[in-house]
Amino acid sequence: MNKPEFLSFKDWELLKNKYPKNIEEILVKLKSGYPVQYLIGNVYFYNSIINVSENVLIPRPETEYLVEKTIDYAKKFNHKINIIDLGTGSGCIAIALKKELDSKVSALDISHDALELAKLNALENNVDINFYGIDITKPLEDIYDIIISNPPYIPKNGYVAENVLKYEPHIALFADDNGIYFYKQIIKNNLNKLNKNGFMAFEIGDNEDKLLEEFLKEEGITNYKFECDLTGRIRYLFIFNE
Repeated sequence: MNKPEFLSFKDWELLKNKYPKNIEEILVKLKSGYPVQYLIGNVYFYNSIINVSENVLIPRPETEYLVEKTIDYAKKFNHKINIIDLGTGSGCIAIALKKELDSKVSALDISHDALELAKLNALENNVDINFYGIDITKPLEDIYDIIISNPPYIPKNGYVAENVLKYEPHIALFADDNGIYFYKQIIKNNLNKLNKNGFMAFEIGDNEDKLLEEFLKEEGITNYKFECDLTGRIRYLFIFNE
């Protein structure tokens, strides 16, 4: 059977090896929009292999760039960095930062299934991360150098690709308050939980920078920066405690 046009050569080879007896059935499922990443069972994310399932959002390149920017900002630290990842999902952000930085890393998620997968990913990537089943809107107890999050940020009436809406977990996609609910909660509750020279790092949704900037001004927060992804879209927010 020739490789279908909607699959990369690598994905085609992986699927043929994994599903040799029912590959045609699998191709029908894929053509209907089912994510190839879930069928293969893992993705490559910032020098790591990350297991994925329908219980977690599929890690995106935009999130890899959040990790890269965070690592660049973290170069100013000359001590072991205390990091927490809020809404860790598959654990991809926490694992990447633990591998790249001299750090103690913790990660939170409200989903038990997501945490179990994140723990497996940490084990298979040979990194030590503290995982907790806690709502990310709750105030943190400890003080951190980096508080990082890629929270749900799609407005309830926002556009979502059909295959994403159908197959990826809605708990990881949608947020109230025009998509910025979780940012507001995290910032209000935890800005005072940053060490001196610490910072918050967020991935944000399309066109949410204006709403967030209005909120930051209301809160009297002035030391922040929006940054673009590789396509030139504003995709990240960094808040500094300097």
